[in-house]
Amino acid sequence: MNVPTQSVNIDLGERSYRISIGEGLFTTLNACADVPSTDSALVVSNTTVAPLYIQELKSVLAGKGVHVHEAILPDGEAHKDWQTLNLIFDALLTHGCDRKTVLYALGGGVIGDMTGFAAACYMRGVPFVQVPTTLLAQVDSSVGGKTAINHPLGKNMIGAFYQPRLVICDLSTLDTLPDRELSAGLAEVIKYGPIADMAFFAWLEAHIDAVRARDRAALAHVVCRCCEIKAEVVAQDERESGLRAILNFGHTFGHAIETGLGYGAWLHGEGVAAGMVMAAELSQRLGMVDGEFVRRLRSLIERAGLPTQGPVLDGGDNAGRYLELMHVDKKAEAGEIRFVLIDGPGRAVVRSAPDALVRDVIDACCVA
Repeated sequence: MNVPTQSVNIDLGERSYRISIGEGLFTTLNACADVPSTDSALVVSNTTVAPLYIQELKSVLAGKGVHVHEAILPDGEAHKDWQTLNLIFDALLTHGCDRKTVLYALGGGVIGDMTGFAAACYMRGVPFVQVPTTLLAQVDSSVGGKTAINHPLGKNMIGAFYQPRLVICDLSTLDTLPDRELSAGLAEVIKYGPIADMAFFAWLEAHIDAVRARDRAALAHVVCRCCEIKAEVVAQDERESGLRAILNFGHTFGHAIETGLGYGAWLHGEGVAAGMVMAAELSQRLGMVDGEFVRRLRSLIERAGLPTQGPVLDGGDNAGRYLELMHVDKKAEAGEIRFVLIDGPGRAVVRSAPDALVRDVIDACCVA
């Protein structure tokens, strides 16, 4: 039995849009009134996802009278760079695409980020639609308008805030997601509990096995609740001038792991998972949460199939290497690292911490 389609609205005035969550949504695109009207579209995907879903999406769009082009990118975080981004621009220019051309991001977070960034830049802005096919993208990266590429010195440091016109979360696409990718997505799911909703965290503790088994009703609840929380935060702080930064719980440490190991060695969610444990440990040492909260978080992350300890990035001065990389984090201010910490379960704050204490946490939370 199919789960009913649910909608979550992102309230941003004239930039408002809908997130549609359900099954078989590709085939119901014809009935979506908020699909941007166009004569031409460019579907951007990668070498892994395209063979699975691009023909279905192209057929649906062609059925609406749209002339559809495609750009197939190499798969993986290692390719989230200028060179790969230019493949999208090459396709747009080769096919003579104009300001009314709609870009469709068919894939995970990397495809969504790069397609959105290309849409923000091409002819100073063309419409795009997010069609996320991974759990991580459905619960986080496809929502809220953050677009970016990586730089060798820092993750997501070059980008723009640019909102999609529509987000289509087809839960059916999660059936083909590798187990490791599903677990990586669960890191972004778990983060919503400590920062905003401990009742949801408790629900995850009770249902994590069903989610990992891809129970469709459990997945629907997860995607919908995460999108609701993110929608509320983004509506209050679209450009991350304050509140929205709490969505980066675990990311300051996690981005250092991704950059330090080389993009793609650890998946984004794996870095965030270990980063959340580090951030929770730091919160405890600052007297903001107790040991029982840290234990619950570590246990749930482990049950989700994710790492609870960070890797060693430098055998000589590991903590120093982490600190060096975290100084490039987007939340850093005046050279000071700003961490998303938990000030009591369900409430996040952004604040700094003494380097000596951060070093102690890194030393305690990393293994070779």
